[in-house]
Amino acid sequence: MTVLVTGSRGRVASTLLGLLDAAGVKARAASKNPADLSPPPGTDTVRCDLTDPDTFDTALAGVESVFLYAEASHGEAFADRARAAGVEHVVLLSSSSVLAPDAADHPIAASHLAAERALSAAADAGHFEATHLQPGAFATNALQWAPSLRDGRGPALPHPHSSGDPIHERDVAEAAFAVLTEPRLRGSSYLLTGPESLTFVEQLAVLAEATGRPAPHTVVTPEEWKRSVSAFLPEVFADALLSHWAAHEGRPAPLTRTVEELTGHPARTFATWAADHAEAFLPRP
Repeated sequence: MTVLVTGSRGRVASTLLGLLDAAGVKARAASKNPADLSPPPGTDTVRCDLTDPDTFDTALAGVESVFLYAEASHGEAFADRARAAGVEHVVLLSSSSVLAPDAADHPIAASHLAAERALSAAADAGHFEATHLQPGAFATNALQWAPSLRDGRGPALPHPHSSGDPIHERDVAEAAFAVLTEPRLRGSSYLLTGPESLTFVEQLAVLAEATGRPAPHTVVTPEEWKRSVSAFLPEVFADALLSHWAAHEGRPAPLTRTVEELTGHPARTFATWAADHAEAFLPRP
């Protein structure tokens, strides 16, 4: 079996490449800029830009399975080219946001939902099997706080008591490995969460414990926060995040045991993630 791993610069995909290599499964690391990749020794690289269908055929040649990031702009074209290449199974890294009632109109969920629908249509037509991984909040989202924690200020939070279900990127990669290598797991949708519901304030306390340094925060209004991120975050996405945080303030996030069911071990705690990434939050020499 040869597995095409798209988005191989990403944390999940790069971890998955290591897991496949350790298991002796042949993989092909794909990226828009393959020269920038550092896959395991002996792993082939290929250019695959999910916004450019002209790159699909070469990347898919001789591939049985695909790990696919959710890029909706050419989802149908990718599904068509995967079918033509004889691909048997596509695992999509989607999002739990697709389960919201307004997902089709939600600026963050819509692209994931469109990618799911494109693959599901191909699967329903019998072209290949499609499996959807739907993680909630990535623990790596906390890395956005790293610059402010390194200089001792801490992040400015509009909804500090909003709850999430932070999941370690390695757990997502191990779930992907499981569904790629175990045929009985194919063809389903899997809602993935971390093992605990934590507010932003509670996550900061865990980071303080992991780094041995204070992890303060300030509280700002939603309008102040929007202005602070306006240079790099479009207003529609900022509004969507604010709405999500407000809806989950003071409400524990629902949790699943899907990571354990797929991998055989409980999902890693945020404390484990914080210990693994503590250096990112420490002052640089």
